[in-house]
Amino acid sequence: MDEFIRGMITAGGAWGIAFLMLVENLFPPIPSELIMPLAGFEVAAGRLSFWAVVGAGTAGSVAGAVAWYAAGRLFGAARLLDLIDRYGFWLTLSRDEAERAMAWFVRWGAVAVLLGRLVPGVRTLISVPAGLASMPLAAFLAVTTIGSFLWVLLLTLAGVLLEANYERVAHLLDPATKIILAALVAGYVWRAVRLWRARR
Repeated sequence: MDEFIRGMITAGGAWGIAFLMLVENLFPPIPSELIMPLAGFEVAAGRLSFWAVVGAGTAGSVAGAVAWYAAGRLFGAARLLDLIDRYGFWLTLSRDEAERAMAWFVRWGAVAVLLGRLVPGVRTLISVPAGLASMPLAAFLAVTTIGSFLWVLLLTLAGVLLEANYERVAHLLDPATKIILAALVAGYVWRAVRLWRARR
């Protein structure tokens, strides 16, 4: 997986990073926890600009969040929950999880969006109730951009700082990412099957 991500970054530069982060927000099995540190390695090696990497990662992340916000706003709670009941197993999303995210948003509002962008597993989901609640787009973009920027910044800095030890960890990185990817795929399949059987 790390070779695929590095290939995309090498071929596309900042655009490749933005695309990967967009996809990561729409379909989580490509995690930002791999994308941005690997981009940080490229920064430390002098092949990419630090702020170009952070800007691209933030832009892709925000674009993915806006897509989920738009879905929430377009469909409304009743229709969206019905779609989750019917097709949510493909995204491993249950009605209960969606309703909890909505309740959390109702309680905390903009703070929920800001902090949610810093929490793995919640980062994507928190955009949906913001759209359902018709949170003003300008406010949503502001808090989402701040949260995404902080998340991307931390992960990029981790990659930059680890670059000095890259040779020592490189032989561990590829097997580790393969294990992580296998675990993500297995978890996705398990949750999809469980939700599909529950729906049946």
